[in-house]
Amino acid sequence: MTTANRANDSDTNSGEGRELPHDNALLDRIDRYQDALHRPDARAEDFGPLTLFVRDGSGPPLHARPARGRPGSPVTAADVRRVRARQRELSLPETFEWVAQTAPGLRKAAEEAGLRVDARPLLVLPEDAPVPVAAARTVPAGVTVRRLTPDDPCLPSAVTTPWLAFAELGTHIGETGAGALAEAIPAYAAEITRTADRIRAGRTTVVAAIEDGLALSSGLFPRAVGGVTELCAIATLPAARRRGLALAVTAALATEARGLGVETVFLCATDETVARIYARLGFRRTATFMEARPEE
Repeated sequence: MTTANRANDSDTNSGEGRELPHDNALLDRIDRYQDALHRPDARAEDFGPLTLFVRDGSGPPLHARPARGRPGSPVTAADVRRVRARQRELSLPETFEWVAQTAPGLRKAAEEAGLRVDARPLLVLPEDAPVPVAAARTVPAGVTVRRLTPDDPCLPSAVTTPWLAFAELGTHIGETGAGALAEAIPAYAAEITRTADRIRAGRTTVVAAIEDGLALSSGLFPRAVGGVTELCAIATLPAARRRGLALAVTAALATEARGLGVETVFLCATDETVARIYARLGFRRTATFMEARPEE
């Protein structure tokens, strides 16, 4: 579920946008985080200037990315094709993820290798920026925004909601509502168990906006690496969009991360419209996140 690993508030599609001057130290910390994030759950296969992560055990498939520590090794289309062949051999999605500013030649190589490349805004919450907690309080009556425990009865819907939301992208109020959410939960039993185990182990924090016992909006962040974490899978059930739920969830996630001592909190928005929403919470456009995959 690569797409749903990115923030999409679904209350409000990819452009280059206007970025701040590049902070190379900050981008290097983010790159180190992205390289380290999946290593506890996956093996890293070496393809010279590229690394392919292959998950050990169950869970959503992973991706390839630029290898760290190879500044003199530009990526070529042939490198990308080698990784794609390995992904096909393993029946994995042929996906690549990276930050444009830390691997400037990879976009051209990916496109020459026949992949479609999408660019999305990467935003960072400055370390000295206060989180506007008021955003978590301006939700409709009857909605509660809170952190979930591994045994929380709302966790199944919180895990399922992003899958339904990312299947119906856009800013409009959609058709998929609470009834469809309740019916879909059993299909995601394995992912619900996996998420509960990660919460129990202190490896994931999940926040949800709950109404009538169901998580209509949710998001999460993994345990920090080197003082860095990414807010992920922020999504709202299509029928519940335009109620400010995802904004409240994002503010609560950022507050939780700061409370755990995380210094650098970032997220990747699906588009410029969504990026402007996160800017209202103090997030600042810092770089461009890239995702390459075959044309559908």
